[in-house]
Amino acid sequence: MSAPTNRLIREKSPYLLQHARNPVDWYPWGEAAFSTARSENKPIFLSVGYSTCHWCHVMERESFENEAVAELMNRHFVNIKVDREERPDVDRVYMAFVQATTGQGGWPMSVWLTPDLKPFAGGTYFPPEDNYGRSGFKAVLKGIAQAWEQKQDSILEQSRRVAEYLSQAGETSAIAETDLKENWIADGARSLLSSFDSRHGGFGGAPKFPRPVLLNFLFRAGMRLGLHHEEGRRAVEAALFTLRQMAGGGMRDHVGGGFHRYSVDAFWHVPHFEKMLYDQAQLALSYLDGFQITRDSKLADVARGILGYVARDLRNPNGGFYSAEDADSLPEPGAREKCEGAFYVWTAGELKEALGGELFELFAAAYGVEEAGNCAPASDPHGELRGKNVLIRRKDDAALASGSGLSVEQVSEKLKGALKILFERRARRPRPHLDDKVITAWNGLMISAYARAAALGESEWLEHARQAAAFLRENLTVSKQPVELLRSWREGAGDIRGFADDYAFLIQGLLDLYEAGGGIEWLQWAEQLQLRQDELFWDPAAGCYDSSRKGDPHLIARMKEDHDGAEPAANSISIPNLLRLEAMTGRRDFRDRAGRILSVYGERMASAPAALPQMLSGLDLYLSKPVQVVLAGSAAQVRVFAGVLREKFRPALVLLYADGGDGQAWLAEKLPHLRGIQAGAEGRPAAHVCRDYACQLPVYDVKDLLDLLKDAG
Repeated sequence: MSAPTNRLIREKSPYLLQHARNPVDWYPWGEAAFSTARSENKPIFLSVGYSTCHWCHVMERESFENEAVAELMNRHFVNIKVDREERPDVDRVYMAFVQATTGQGGWPMSVWLTPDLKPFAGGTYFPPEDNYGRSGFKAVLKGIAQAWEQKQDSILEQSRRVAEYLSQAGETSAIAETDLKENWIADGARSLLSSFDSRHGGFGGAPKFPRPVLLNFLFRAGMRLGLHHEEGRRAVEAALFTLRQMAGGGMRDHVGGGFHRYSVDAFWHVPHFEKMLYDQAQLALSYLDGFQITRDSKLADVARGILGYVARDLRNPNGGFYSAEDADSLPEPGAREKCEGAFYVWTAGELKEALGGELFELFAAAYGVEEAGNCAPASDPHGELRGKNVLIRRKDDAALASGSGLSVEQVSEKLKGALKILFERRARRPRPHLDDKVITAWNGLMISAYARAAALGESEWLEHARQAAAFLRENLTVSKQPVELLRSWREGAGDIRGFADDYAFLIQGLLDLYEAGGGIEWLQWAEQLQLRQDELFWDPAAGCYDSSRKGDPHLIARMKEDHDGAEPAANSISIPNLLRLEAMTGRRDFRDRAGRILSVYGERMASAPAALPQMLSGLDLYLSKPVQVVLAGSAAQVRVFAGVLREKFRPALVLLYADGGDGQAWLAEKLPHLRGIQAGAEGRPAAHVCRDYACQLPVYDVKDLLDLLKDAG
């Protein structure tokens, strides 16, 4: 007999549904909960997390499934569950409070609010009893309930001041405008390199997050400074070394492709095993950048592995991309308790049985397999990985071939065969939970990755990008004129309207899709979305975008994101979007808007470059000015030109297509200098390089085109 359900059973979010059978009387975020708190004069307990969050699962098992804890919660509080991926606006406001008052943040986030939604106490994970140096959850609940009963007036006054602070912080987080300076790029690279781990790659110590935004910036800074310049060379080499170290580490799923969330140690070995869509998208782009700079096929292979994993395991049959796979799974069919990493780790015995003696010995040497397991106790505080191996590349093919009687090519083929065997064996294990909601913003990032990766020659990848864009247009818009986005879809569209990052990330994806040859309709939609983003989120007084739209009565502050973290800030992504759209549509106001955002955040870029590396990448593009290359001819005719242009790292290049049809007519209305552009005699494809809305004479040969672009970034 199944447990009785609470109100969350009617929700779409996998995270909320995970808690629908808790004995806690959970409410979703909304007026029903708020009015109950007001009428009963109870404080609100707000719990925020996401469905693939390991410590969210732990707190659920320990506290929210516990009848005694639930009784305390139900008696003293109105309890609300929020999926941070559905409501990043709610998460962002209360996380700002938790970080300001405790000095740390994370999920699960636990916050206590007055009935009018003002926070007065908070934290992250609480064990049920005093443990891990943390106060026990039951003791905290009792203490807060007693304080509410005895000191309600002082709590209300304290929470009023907190709400004022958060509101002011949201209004003024964008600081005074300042003149833009090119040296911020070199200074930012120098600052980041001061924390570079030259032994293991990455920045700082454990835990280590991939942060593709840092790598993106270092590539751009290095190319601006020049590889002949020591600091330019160091910037690019640091990013490449980090990518290669991550690719060999245990954070990469060597068997199935893709990357786990982060490494708990400094050398990329033992990961936190969840797999997030936004990580896959951004890392694929970083490896593609690295490949374009170096032409190192191994970097391209890592990108292929990421994109292959997403297409296989995270793709909706109708084209959208799912959000994540969990860190935890059952160690075997029929087991009752999930363990972190169970799907991904191996005992030496399992590997021997699967591979056989000779192949096992080669594989064990290559991937650091040990009889007793290869996970250090410090990286496994709960002992879940005892005796297990997280695959990490310890020797390359050349080292393995030396003295073995095998060629490098033979070693490579044998290891590929071993990984194929293990992939088939692993498929018999219980899979981790799949968060199958489709988030607009993250799908925008994934569209970018597939569109740009089409240059590697995988024909289906451009189609994946097209189908994802079509899925979003069909399922995650609520109107066509004016266009408006929804945040997420799961078995139907949700009712939460899109946030600034949904618009910004999707616009980026659509621009990449157009440039990859996806069709003029995606550029047209991108322009519509940019105009709508400006209407809904632009704060003219502050000179930047708010993260959430105006008019939500239940949001005590509208925050302006000023940090490029696991996901880049909407303001940071909007800068290159605006600059590219200016080059594609001729709208000078787009460039003006990008410049204003940069000047507003200039002081923060200069003083804390690690906080806004993606915005510094936008500054690099702003100072470079995009270069237009117009390809005249049919899609088939210009394919060679387009392919060659995508072989090299050229972030300042903007690609336009003059096909002689309606698409070119639409472009020519905005960019009159495109009106007369056409293919050469007998339909010979032509390329025109344009700067500042003036085009040079057409060229018909790839070599001549590359000569014209020698100075284009």
